[in-house]
Amino acid sequence: MHTKDLYDQFMITGMVAGFEPIEAERALGTRLYGRDGREYLDCFSGISVVNAGHNHPRIIAAAKAQMDKLVHCCTYVYYNPVAGELARRLASITPGKLQKTFFANSGAEAIEGAMRLAKQFTGKKELVALSQSFHGRTIGTLSITGNQGRKKGGGPYLSGVVFAPAPFPYRCPFKTTTPEACAVACAEAFEDAIRYQSSGDIAAFIAEPVMGEGGIIVPPADYFRYVKQICDRHGILFIADEVQSGFGRTGRMFAIEHFGVEPDIMTTAKGIADGFPLSAFTARSDIGDAFKPGDHLSTFGGNPVSCAAALANIDVLEDERLCENAVARGGQIMDRLRIAAERLPLIGDVRGAGLMIGLDLVTDRASKAPAAAAAKEVRKRCREAGVLVGLGGTLGNVIRIQPPLCLSSDEADRLCTTVEQAIAGVA
Repeated sequence: MHTKDLYDQFMITGMVAGFEPIEAERALGTRLYGRDGREYLDCFSGISVVNAGHNHPRIIAAAKAQMDKLVHCCTYVYYNPVAGELARRLASITPGKLQKTFFANSGAEAIEGAMRLAKQFTGKKELVALSQSFHGRTIGTLSITGNQGRKKGGGPYLSGVVFAPAPFPYRCPFKTTTPEACAVACAEAFEDAIRYQSSGDIAAFIAEPVMGEGGIIVPPADYFRYVKQICDRHGILFIADEVQSGFGRTGRMFAIEHFGVEPDIMTTAKGIADGFPLSAFTARSDIGDAFKPGDHLSTFGGNPVSCAAALANIDVLEDERLCENAVARGGQIMDRLRIAAERLPLIGDVRGAGLMIGLDLVTDRASKAPAAAAAKEVRKRCREAGVLVGLGGTLGNVIRIQPPLCLSSDEADRLCTTVEQAIAGVA
């Protein structure tokens, strides 16, 4: 039976707007192979997951070796050596004073846990989040997601959530003309939201250092510095959601490092184990110690096989200098596409950090009217040409380029050529 028929008859898929017509059978490095034998250059990485590349031999070997010893024990009932070692490793690579980690299975679980930890530590109950953000699909994480398209049909949501405007220079809600002005205006609005929308009982501010689902929104350089100062004045913790931007994706091990700010809690998932299911939230020691018996648990969190894969993944990212390659290839791609934008008016903006890149497609550059239908067609034409890209943004008009960090210079050129031809064809 065709896999599509199996999906149609036996899987719940009504929430998916449309599948890419590919039966994924195997993958290696930057390549994904369909069941029909077709080869694709994967520039979306399973939604920014396989940062080290598909089926990296060292990561697969580590997972297989662990499977021969122990697959499951419940990390929060028995001492799991590989989970303890991974927690130590995370303490050594995360910024600032982050030291203690709790392991879960998905990004949403990590964020739920981080929110609960922040409330437990501070004794406060409210949260501040950003418009155009995305933090997961549970009731708790949708409550702090600033995207109507993701939230529709799921309410009512949790109370005690305050939203501040996204620091989005290209589409700044305050119509500013420079990134610095946008940073200042959005930071001032952030403090106004605290003063006028909350009851003054805010435990934490949560934000993606680079906003993925919102359309690869890179905040102005000083935004987080301004906002962290405001948080400190009000006794508010800062939770950095690195679920999508972490583990080398933006050219630093964690995206918040670009901004010179230390989070109090950090959430990670996706790229943490190169495709094996695992997530984590890591906090300062004093914050981590706020949990008491019965406050939190996970049956599968910290699975030994996933933790072994994650340790090998960190080694690969460091040994193969994949953060450095993300900077080089990301610069190559963005430079070329900005040049292409001079002759392709459908491209309104090219933005990103490392290999987390977004092309904001517009029908008119003056009004910045989103070209959602064109973006969907561009993705289709890229796939037909053998290159896989993503589609997203709050307005559905952003082409997302998030390939494995091992992308070569020649592959980056092929990606750019394919995207340029697809946009020219659609225009």
